[in-house]
Amino acid sequence: MVTVVVVLNVLISLLCFYAAWQVWNLRRTLVVVTAILINVERSAYLVLHGAPNAISQGQLGVNGLRESYQQLDIQLQKVQQVLALIGLLQRAWRSVRRSNLRSPSKRLRRPRRYKRRS
Repeated sequence: MVTVVVVLNVLISLLCFYAAWQVWNLRRTLVVVTAILINVERSAYLVLHGAPNAISQGQLGVNGLRESYQQLDIQLQKVQQVLALIGLLQRAWRSVRRSNLRSPSKRLRRPRRYKRRS
């Protein structure tokens, strides 16, 4: 009976030793993972700590560009209207000139000057 108790105690102690060994390995793994996560957090902070200011400046720049674009768009529309009006006036002028060249009765006639013969 003593042998059975000793064998059971040895088995229980081996089981506890195995569990302690696994806990020790888990602790070492957690230490490594913790160090890696701390480094990742530091790197992310170094990269991203200026992001809010950069985003704000970018938004201000985009808003300024939108306003400039809107003003330029209005100016472009005005220039296009002026150019369209100039094109219309050119076509009208050509039309008037062609009609005057085709119908000689509508043109003003200048009196002819005759040269004196010497």
